[in-house]
Amino acid sequence: MTEKIYEYKDDNNWFIGKGSFANMFSSFGENGREQDISRLAHQLDQLIFPRYEDDFNQCVAIEVIRLQSDVQLIQFALEILNDLNDRQFRVAHHKGTVLIIEGEKLYSVYVSTNGVSLKDFFGQSDTGFGDTLLIATKNEGKTKEFRQCFDKMGIKVENLNDYPDLPDVEETGTTFEANARLKAETIAKLTGKMVLADDSGLKVDALGGLPGVWSARFSGPDATDAKNNAKLLHELQMVFNQSDRTAQFHCCLVVASPDKESLVVEAEWPGYIGMQAQGDNGFGYDPLFLVGETGRTAAQLSSDEKNEQSHRGLAVKKLMEVFPTWLNTH
Repeated sequence: MTEKIYEYKDDNNWFIGKGSFANMFSSFGENGREQDISRLAHQLDQLIFPRYEDDFNQCVAIEVIRLQSDVQLIQFALEILNDLNDRQFRVAHHKGTVLIIEGEKLYSVYVSTNGVSLKDFFGQSDTGFGDTLLIATKNEGKTKEFRQCFDKMGIKVENLNDYPDLPDVEETGTTFEANARLKAETIAKLTGKMVLADDSGLKVDALGGLPGVWSARFSGPDATDAKNNAKLLHELQMVFNQSDRTAQFHCCLVVASPDKESLVVEAEWPGYIGMQAQGDNGFGYDPLFLVGETGRTAAQLSSDEKNEQSHRGLAVKKLMEVFPTWLNTH
C-alpha cells in the first residue's frame, strides 16, 4: 500500500486523500454534510468499482475538510484512483449531471439530490429512451403476459403489430430451439432491436415425440385446434392405458440481440393425453392434456393456475432469473 498523500485545496474545497483497502470518504470538517459525502463515496464504490472485480490494486480514502463542489470531490477521487491503478477515468458534464467515463465506456451518472428532467437529459420525451424488447408475435394476450414481467424491469415491450412491414419468418427448424432462434435472430437483424421469440408444442411419447414442432399444423395446412385434437385422438385410439399416454408440453424462449450471443431457456410441463376433450379454458391441445396426476385438463384450470405451472410459465420464470445478467453482458 503506497503511503503517498494527495491534496486538493481552493477557496471553497479542501480534500486530503491516500490509497486504501476500500473506498472511504469521511467529513473531518464538514459538519452537516456527512450524508452527502457518504452518498458520493457509496456511488463511486458501488457503480464504478464493484467489489467483485480485481481491476483495482488500491482504493482511496479521502478526508473532506471543506466541500462546496461535489464534482470537484469526484474529480479528486478519480485522479487518485487513476494514479494508483493506472486508469484513465474522467468526468464530463451533461445537462446538469456528471458522467464518469473511461475511454468510450460510461461507468456512472451522478445526479444531484434535486434530480434532473428526463426531457432535458435525453433531449426528448421520457418515453423515448430505455431498452425495448420486441416480442415476435402478433398475439396481444401473449404480449400482455410478457409485458407484465418486463415492465417491472423498466423494459418497454412491443410486438409485431407495431412493425406491420416485417416479413413473416418461416419456421423451417426441426427443433423448438431452432425455430425460436430463427424468429428471434432474424427479426433482431432486420430491426436492430432486442427480440424475444418462443416456440412451443406438445410431445407425445407414444407417437415418438409428435406432433412436436408441427403441433400447430398437425392436421395439415388448414389446421385448427379442433382438427388437431381430433387427429391426436385418432393417432392414440389403440393406446388404451392412461399410463401409456404420457406427454409433455415444451416451451423454448430465445432472446436475440444483434450484438451478442442469444439467450436460450427451455421448460416442460408433464402430463397425459386424455380419452376425450374436457374444459372450456385455454387453447390448442389444452382440453386433452391431463395435468400430471390431477385428473384435470389444462383447459379446466384458471388462467392463474395455468400460468403458475405451465411450460410457458416455467420458461418465463427461468428467463427472469438469467435475463438481467445476460442484458448486462457485452
